[in-house]
Amino acid sequence: MNDQQARREADTAQANRDELTERISQTIRHDGTIEPLKGLHFNRTSSPVEPCHAVSIPAFCVIAQGSKEVLLGSDRYQYDPMHYLLATAELPIVSRILQASQEQPYLSLRLDLDPILVGSVMVEAGYPSAQSRANVKAIDVSPLDAPLLDAVVRLVRLLSTPAEARVLMPLVTREIIYRLLMGEQGSRLRHIAVLSGYTHHIARAIERLRKDFNQPLRIENIARDLGMSVSGFHHHFKSVTAMSPLQFQKQLRLQEARRLMLGENLDATSAAYRVGYDDASHFNREYKRLFGAPPMRDVERLREAVRETASSI
Repeated sequence: MNDQQARREADTAQANRDELTERISQTIRHDGTIEPLKGLHFNRTSSPVEPCHAVSIPAFCVIAQGSKEVLLGSDRYQYDPMHYLLATAELPIVSRILQASQEQPYLSLRLDLDPILVGSVMVEAGYPSAQSRANVKAIDVSPLDAPLLDAVVRLVRLLSTPAEARVLMPLVTREIIYRLLMGEQGSRLRHIAVLSGYTHHIARAIERLRKDFNQPLRIENIARDLGMSVSGFHHHFKSVTAMSPLQFQKQLRLQEARRLMLGENLDATSAAYRVGYDDASHFNREYKRLFGAPPMRDVERLREAVRETASSI
């Protein structure tokens, strides 16, 4: 009897994965990203891509087809249709799609997580607020269990009934958050809503660094304002973000410089000064170390990739 039940559950889970793949594929027919419902994003890619530098946001991410790798500092996370990724803070990351083809494109969804909604579900569920000040990294991957997968499929089904979606999407979203809270990443999800322990201090530090990334880094001032020692701040910051404050700021600066050169046609020297570098040669070295090519060569490579993609559509 147990074997039969296990087979039925496995068959149901596979049917849900197949349905998720079909519905996303039918909704987004060309490579790119769309937002069919507010806070719900679909992505389609027909070939493996080079590592992409970006900033994560609090979100629940599921792959319907293909696989992906995410790097946070020196930590590496890989997931596929059998796993989900949960991110709970805005952090500079590097992501790479590993499996994708024209016949079987990479298909995924991202559900943005509102801190207020997460907190509301926590209260309704009577979810305990841990008193421990232990740190948990702001990104991780876990197995996608059957009840959570079922809720994801029901969320995606709402695309076929827009009138019902307005009423039912908030309810299904709450269910997804509840199941995440009850799962092995519940402690991580709590970071989004609970304002206690060192995680909240680090969240404030992240916000400050993101806002003032082009200003000189004053670790002593930040630690003092947070009521922490410099060594304690370093330790807890790296526990949550997997990188030092200096590494964090450096990645933010270089990503913004890349955006300025690509989007506003700034030359490398102007972009370097805009993001806080006083030495253009130092900027060039750090840019090449992160992106694999000197600034203008990297930007031209990106533009060429955009032109090739546009011409193939």
